[in-house]
Amino acid sequence: MKKPAILFIILFAISCASEKTYDIGQIKTPKGEILLWLYNETPNHKKSFIELANSGYWDSLSFNRVIPNFVAQGGCPDTPEGFNDPEYLLEPEFVDSLTHTYGTLGAGRDGNAKKLSARCQFYIVQNKDGLHRLDGDYTVFGKVIKGMNVIDAIVNVERDTIDEPLSKITLDVNIILIKETELKKLYPEFQKQLK
Repeated sequence: MKKPAILFIILFAISCASEKTYDIGQIKTPKGEILLWLYNETPNHKKSFIELANSGYWDSLSFNRVIPNFVAQGGCPDTPEGFNDPEYLLEPEFVDSLTHTYGTLGAGRDGNAKKLSARCQFYIVQNKDGLHRLDGDYTVFGKVIKGMNVIDAIVNVERDTIDEPLSKITLDVNIILIKETELKKLYPEFQKQLK
């Protein structure tokens, strides 16, 4: 093999090895995998989601409220502990450009006057027209980049009178690293998110 060819192979290997990777939220469910981009514009919510995912916080929990044309909500159930424990509350991070569109990841909360997020609870918007009545009231901190078909299936399962699935939809929430080239394929809007 000639020297230029060897040099090209070495340079190619180095560039592949040094390719930038990004933290991506992953939710594994019995219905399939969901991948989430976490917004840099909401740093406290992003950091909180990563911390809880890495600690395995959600891995014994489920999507506990699912409503077609509304949301799939998971994490801690609607209990006083989930909404009142200061360890699990976050100041809101409202960003005008981050709105409740189809596939939005948002932070749950109760009716508290300060609009504090219950960081242990999240929801994904399933309404194809979005839920813009929630804008400015609930913090948007991410977006589904793969797996909205999974969310569509989840909200359409049989559920009881309080919209809890009759068959538990378990959560396995992780943070995975995805290389930039792969991310560009999964999430065409990726470059805009870095600005």
